Amino acid sequence: MYMGHPYYPHWLDNLAEDVTGEGAAMQGVAHGAEAVRNIVVAAREEYKNQEFSFTGDFGDDGFIEEYSCEIRGEPTKVVVTVHRNAEGKTQHLIVNHRPRSSVLLFAQLMGEQFAGTALAELFITESSNARVLH
Repeated sequence: MYMGHPYYPHWLDNLAEDVTGEGAAMQGVAHGAEAVRNIVVAAREEYKNQEFSFTGDFGDDGFIEEYSCEIRGEPTKVVVTVHRNAEGKTQHLIVNHRPRSSVLLFAQLMGEQFAGTALAELFITESSNARVLH
């Protein structure tokens, strides 16, 4: 909800084919419209009670969203930074969650959601835990 109305990130429907996405919950960068869209759609499924405090343009090519939500009951704040290319398409996306406990929870949930796919390795998985522990 934003200002009492349902909110949809219209930049999601205007991704450049070579868009990149990254965030605090990710190890690495997602490349391509399909990968970025899949991650954003999956993330939105995890967000409950999403309340936007700000959305708007900044600079010549930027757009920002700031919101709060719950991820499995954990209070979470999120800042999304979108950069557009010369054609006005979403070229780069950065999503930062806080606090750290929410970042780690989100990374684990996304790792589970994408288990068995190439996207899983961007998040916390059993295999990534094994690499960290050894």
